[in-house]
This record gives sequence, structure tokens and C-alpha cells, in this order.
Amino acid sequence: MDWQQTWQTVQEWLTNTGIKVLISIFIMIVTFSIINFLCKKIANRADKKVAENKKIDKTIYKTLSYVVKVGLKVIVVVCLVGYMGIDTSGITALLASLGVGVGLAVNGTLSNFAGGLLILITRPFKDDDYIEACGYSGTVEDIRICHTRLRTPDNKVVYLPNGKLSSAEVVNYSEKAMRRVDLTFSISYSDDFEKAKGIIKEVCDAHELVLKDPAAQIRVSAQAANSVNIVTKVWCKTGDYWTVNYDLLESVKTAFDQNGISIPFNQLDVHVKNDDCMIVPKASAPIVTDEPANE
Repeated sequence: MDWQQTWQTVQEWLTNTGIKVLISIFIMIVTFSIINFLCKKIANRADKKVAENKKIDKTIYKTLSYVVKVGLKVIVVVCLVGYMGIDTSGITALLASLGVGVGLAVNGTLSNFAGGLLILITRPFKDDDYIEACGYSGTVEDIRICHTRLRTPDNKVVYLPNGKLSSAEVVNYSEKAMRRVDLTFSISYSDDFEKAKGIIKEVCDAHELVLKDPAAQIRVSAQAANSVNIVTKVWCKTGDYWTVNYDLLESVKTAFDQNGISIPFNQLDVHVKNDDCMIVPKASAPIVTDEPANE
């Protein structure tokens, strides 16, 4: 073996490529440190913003910080490899192939990730909002980058994928400070509907959680087959919705009973043509005939 020639080759490599490698390592250490420092500053800024404004979600800051950090480091590595004289076309093709493969493998995850970013940016709802989406309704407990956690009224926990949630119809019941309670009360045709409306108004006015402005709307909404329907629309604070809803149902029923207002049952009128031909209704329905009963 020609040691002199080998040493000369090593010297040439150290002189040309070796210096570039050392410079590249130094640049990589410095740039990685700067990137880490900047991303940490962004994360700290996110924490301060969240402390000042509860409407801002720090998840989006941390997620974007991580994505930017990884992306910048990859760019730095590729540039330094090219600086050292290594052909980067193969590396670029490899990274592209890996990207496609990973994208196909985690297609659902990427969809949820993109959906999470969209939700965090557009903010159709926030923590503690009561929403209805994807066939579920409940209180938003946590918005993560890939899923959103709901707590249903019966204390179940539902994890909704953000990819599906971001493209679904979402009803946010907590976005506005007030909600309208719509109720319908049915009374018999033999009862005085004006009296019934007055009773409903007294019940609504007496309830402390029913707002006086906007004023309650109490009108006859339909003359149905078996009843006169009175629609009642009152306003309350969003958090008091179900309390007002249930209280009015119970209070109006009690007031109707005390004032002789009846809530009708389904009725069936039967007309008897002769004694040999009579329509026999179901046993559960009352019979009303045109002829007096035989004594």
C-alpha cells in the first residue's frame, strides 16, 4: 500500500471537503440554536397572550411553532448538504417520496390536523360552549389539534375528529348571550283562549329568569284538529335556557288546572247511520254520537 499517496488523498479531502464539513457542522449548530430560541420565544409569547386574552388558544401557537421549527431545520440540513458538494437531487427526491408515503399512510390524521388548524383559526366555538355537531350535542371541554372533546348532558365523553368537525354543520348554543324559549300549549276548543293567554302571560311575567326585554310573544298559532295551539316565545340568558323551559311547562300546567283550562285528548267523532251499521273506534278514543243513548 502506498501510504504516501493515501496520506496525500486524506490531506486533499481535509483541505477541500473537511473544512466544508466543519463549517457546515458549525453553521448547523448555530442555526439550530437560533431556531430553537425563536420557537421558544413564540411559545412563551403564546402563553402570555392566553393569560391576557382567554379567547386565544395557545395550541395553535405551539403547533405552528413546532411545524416551523422542523421545517426550518430540514431546509438548513438540505442547504448544508449541497454546500458540501453532495448532490441534493437524490435527497430531495427521497424526501418527496417519504412525504408522499407518509401522507398516504396518515391521510386521516393529516385531515384531522388541517381541520384542527382551521377550527383554531376560525374559532366557530371555544371551550365551555354548548354545541351540536356530527349527531352529538354537549359542552366543549377541550380543543386539540386532531380532535375535540365533548361532554354530553348525561356525562359521556365524545371525541370528535377535527377533519369531520371542520366540514360539518355546527350549532353553537352559547355564542350569544340570550336565547329564545319556544313553547306550544294546547287547550280545548271549549275553553277561552284569551283567558289561557292571560294565564300564560302571568306565569311568564312572574318568572324571575324570563327577560322583560324583548317582551314575551303569546299568540294563537294554529287551530288544530283537536285543540287550539298557543305559541309562547320568551327570552332568557343562555345559561338559564333549560331552567326557564322546564319551569314554564310545569307552572303553566299547574295554572291551567287551577283555572279550569283543559288540555285536550285526541278525539274521534263517530256518526251512526243505523243500528245495523256502526263504526267501532279503538277503545282508547272517546265516542261521540249524534243520537242519544237508548234508555
